[in-house]
Amino acid sequence: MNGLEPLTGELLALDLLNTLPYTAQGPPADQLADTAGLLNWLALEGERLPGAAGVREATPEDLAAVRAVRAHAALAVAAARHGECPPASALSGLNEAQLAAPAIRYAEWDGDAVAVTARRSGPLGVRVAAALAEEVAGLLADPALARIRECEAEDCTMLFVPAHPRRRWCSAERCGNRARVARYYRRHKGEAPDAPR
Repeated sequence: MNGLEPLTGELLALDLLNTLPYTAQGPPADQLADTAGLLNWLALEGERLPGAAGVREATPEDLAAVRAVRAHAALAVAAARHGECPPASALSGLNEAQLAAPAIRYAEWDGDAVAVTARRSGPLGVRVAAALAEEVAGLLADPALARIRECEAEDCTMLFVPAHPRRRWCSAERCGNRARVARYYRRHKGEAPDAPR
């Protein structure tokens, strides 16, 4: 998975967890390994993280805050998906991240009416971590948690909520195509005249 863009478009909490995909070939390909990776991911998530769109700089502290929420989320979601109580430290970490930059319903006149937007104060990482922790907390209480699946590709652990009950892969373009090609190759392997033996 190294070199691929992060998978986005799932629930934001799952998109965060999917920034650390494990593969059968070796260590995870951490897409938040550095501040450049964080900025890339924030750009891909666009408007889903208010206040993070268009950000051009991130500090190591920003990265650490987001990665801490990801670690707490991974523990909490894994336990909850299996009907177990999430570790108290994971829930506490998610709560603390939210408390560090609570969302304020900010009201202002836009020329025609009062517009209300959610705003958080503080450094980028604290704001993003708080928003992500809020998304994870929402997922933990959402019935969709029971429908989360792990990609069925041999070397992928991406998580998704299937819109269709027959969905098997995180992405038809990524793992679905690879699985179909591998299946075709296995079926026709012996038919090729110069197939390796």
